[in-house]
Amino acid sequence: MLDDLNILIVEDEALVALDLSMMLEDCGAEVSGLCCTVEEAVAALGAKDIDAAILDVDLRGKPVFPVADRLREMNLPFVFHTGRYDTKTLTDRYGDVPVLVKPAGEDSIVSALRAATHR
Repeated sequence: MLDDLNILIVEDEALVALDLSMMLEDCGAEVSGLCCTVEEAVAALGAKDIDAAILDVDLRGKPVFPVADRLREMNLPFVFHTGRYDTKTLTDRYGDVPVLVKPAGEDSIVSALRAATHR
């Protein structure tokens, strides 16, 4: 389903990150990194070869926008995965980037990542 995709996970809740990682690997993806802060994620973008990312919107009280903006600059697809953020703000700022509301199921996550990467 997600064969050969290198996915960066940006999530500050350890259990959610672990669950996403195992689910993506079970679907054939390679997890290129797990980041829990904006700073770690921005650094990973410069150091890792990724095909797409899944981003929690609120990372320890900071919005993930610098990471999303950098992904846009790099022409890399991403999806938002959030439990408590105003989705209208996200669609106003990022247009057609998929917004998944936690808890999103495996089918929704896989479908969003596949659509984002045009697979």
